[in-house]
Order: sequence, then structure tokens, then C-alpha cells
Amino acid sequence: MARGAPAPAGSLDGWLRQRDLRGGRLDDGGRQYPRPDAGVDHGDRSGDRQGEFCPGHRSGPVVIGAGLPGEPGPDLVSTAGDAKVNQALGAGASDVPFRQSNTILEVRGLKVQRGGRTVLEVEHLAVEQGEVLAVIGPNGAGKSTLLLALARLLRPSLGQIFFHNRPLEALSDLAYRRRIGLVLQEPLLLSGSAFTNVAAGLRFRRLPRAEARRRAEQWLARLGIRHLRDRPARLLSGGEAQRVSLARAFALQPELLLLDEPFGALDPPTRNRLQIDFQTLRAATGVTTVFVTHDLDEALLLGDRVAILLEGRLRQAGSPQQVFNAPADGGVAAFVGVETVVAGRVAANMEGRLLVEITPGGQQLEAVGELEVGRQVLFCLRPEDVTLWPQGKAHPSSARNRLAGRIVRLAPQGLLVRVEVDSGFPLTALVTRASAEEMGLAEGMLVAAAFKASAAHLIPRA
Repeated sequence: MARGAPAPAGSLDGWLRQRDLRGGRLDDGGRQYPRPDAGVDHGDRSGDRQGEFCPGHRSGPVVIGAGLPGEPGPDLVSTAGDAKVNQALGAGASDVPFRQSNTILEVRGLKVQRGGRTVLEVEHLAVEQGEVLAVIGPNGAGKSTLLLALARLLRPSLGQIFFHNRPLEALSDLAYRRRIGLVLQEPLLLSGSAFTNVAAGLRFRRLPRAEARRRAEQWLARLGIRHLRDRPARLLSGGEAQRVSLARAFALQPELLLLDEPFGALDPPTRNRLQIDFQTLRAATGVTTVFVTHDLDEALLLGDRVAILLEGRLRQAGSPQQVFNAPADGGVAAFVGVETVVAGRVAANMEGRLLVEITPGGQQLEAVGELEVGRQVLFCLRPEDVTLWPQGKAHPSSARNRLAGRIVRLAPQGLLVRVEVDSGFPLTALVTRASAEEMGLAEGMLVAAAFKASAAHLIPRA
């Protein structure tokens, strides 16, 4: 078929036509959104407002690699702006050489401000080649703002971002975007077929048609949606549309993949299947990934390392074991599920076995660590590390820490029951529903609680 000749969307030709854009709009299966770059600061236009991500933008997968989705390709338009469009799509552009390094992405002294208020502050964050960094935090913590800054869709007020040891300011938007992939939470697909969407970024890159077709077909198959090849985007379910968006990103063979809660809007069964498939494909490709989520279980499943954002500040980054078992401060501890956090003072250090006097009630508890006597600490304990049994009954626990208390609240949570105990300070435990029923746990009941010294985590206080 001749280049530019009419072809139905989803046909064997399958290439993007101007009518697929429906007047410049994109189709996510029923809702129409403005162009995603309408109001987004790309850092390449004078007069833009620093650090402002304007409300005209709606989240959704964006084809990164040769300009933004909805930007017309060489087959689509012929206007006075052709020169600028062709430059954005990579016509005549040569690849920019990058120095190899184990650190693919690095953030230094980053600040994003809106209305004179700092909404994001990251002193330092590095992403190593081939790893998955899960960025977690509650809603409004600045996770999406960080991802948009990393994608160069939002310009920071201060600080620098380095890609392969080169500051982003030294690279053109095109040179950087040709090396990354971006998938956001809400699918934002072109109005053509699934195949058209997966092939769109490859077409913008001017790959030979046969190679673009091969890659698109390959990734449709690898995401399990080959049978949806010719289905229009508007007829795809949420999970199917997200598979198309992931296939589109993977097909670009990016060096860096940025994902902003891509599974957050899906029902649990669909989400679980897609998480597993993504994990398999990510491991097979080895692509370096920054993954934003508010779901702790998802972060543990997918992340090699995790970074905690709270109230716009990066509070801790490290392995899941480090962050979840040794939170850096009380805020991180509360977010990752360390529910018992009480003030105390190191009363004795017995060769790495610390005796901590709890401030509220004067109880003395043991922990493992190396801190000087007299140091003020936060004594932190996860609820799953606490064992309960009725007072007066023998229990074979070898745990060195034992407390007496009274149950003040029982909160069933599926197969588990959260038990809040007044033991001179608030203590929370998690037991199975079966165990709670067997022990006859009830509010007001006297119980004994035990936990090992190694289960406690101490956070030194200034």
C-alpha cells in the first residue's frame, strides 16, 4: 500500500492516520482528553511557569521516544509547523552518545515549587542500571510530581537530574525521550486499533515498516493481547488497554521505564495478573524501572529498592528489608506499618543487647543494637511480631520481652484480627481469626504479650 494511502484503522497496514486522532484528541475508550502537553512544562519554551503541572493534563500512558502522543507523524499533516513537528519526531536527528555507568539516573538537590510553596524536595536519589526502584507514599506525597520531573514533563525550580552522568539540561528533549518509556495510571490510547497504538512510537521514530511491525506484533503477543490486535481502543477493557500501553512502552526498547501507578485503577484479579506478567517481562528485558505506587504490597512485589516520599520529601531509600524493618524516622515507620512506636531511653548496653526504658510507663524492654546509654530513642515494633495469649495460661514463647495488658479493641481484617492492647503504652498485635477465636479474645480481656529483642527497631532521636 502506498505511503499515505487510506487504510482502515486496524487493517493489515495498521498505520496511524490523521483521522485516528479525531481532530487532535486521543481516545481512551470513551472519554476525550486535551492533548497531554497542553499546559505541561517541557523546559524548552520561554515564558513557561516553573514547576507547574497545569490542570489541563490528565494522567495516562504517554508514548515517549519521539515527542508526545498526539504529535502528528510525518504521514499525518502538512502545515507551516512541519519543521518543528519533524524535529520533535526525530527527522534527521542523530543519536547522542552517553557515557556508560552503573548509575543510569541521579537526582541532586531537586525542588519543585508551586505558588511559592515547595511541593517536592529530594536531596539525593540514584537509580542503578537494571534495578526496579519503587517510589511509595500516600496520596499527595509528591510521587507523581517526581515522576513527571524525571520524564522531563515538569521543570524543577532547583536542582539537577542526571542521565548516564550527563545533566538533562545538556540533552535535547528528543535525545532524552528517545531513551525512556512512560506509562501513567489511566490509559490514553489513540483511536485506532491495539496494533496501531503499539506501533505508534516506532512509526514516529521512523523505524523501517517491517521492523516496526515485527516489534509491535512481538509485544502484543508477549503481553497476551495478540488476539486484540485489530480491536479499536474504545472497545478495550481497562486491563486490556493497560496491556496495550505497556506493550507500546516496551516496544520502544527504552533504557529507562517510568510508571505512575499503572495498575491502580484495575480490579484486584486483573491487577494481580498484570503485576505478575509485568514482573516477568521486566526481568526478561532487564530495563531499569522507576515505579510509583501507594500500595506497600505492590512495592514489595516489584521493587528491588524502595524510596519513601512523605509530605513532599524523600525520607528514606534502600532495600525493602532496610526500609520496612529499619525505618529512618517515626513518619516512615508509621507509613510502612510499624504500628507500635513509643518513646524510650537506653538504660543499659550489654554487649549489643540494649535495655530500653519506655517513657510512658517505665517498662524495661530489650532490643538489639549499638547505642550509647542515655540515648533517647523511638522503640518500634511491627504488629505481626507480637504474640498474644490469655493471662494465666502457660505459653512456650522464648521471647525475652513479656508484657501484661488489657485488650481495648479488636478490628477484624479479613483472615486476620488487629488487637490493640493497653500495656502501659499502646501495643498492637496481629493474630489470625482462627487463633483469636480459639483463645476467645474479647475487649476488656487480660492478655500477655511477647516479642523477641531482635524484632524491635530503635530510631535514635536528636
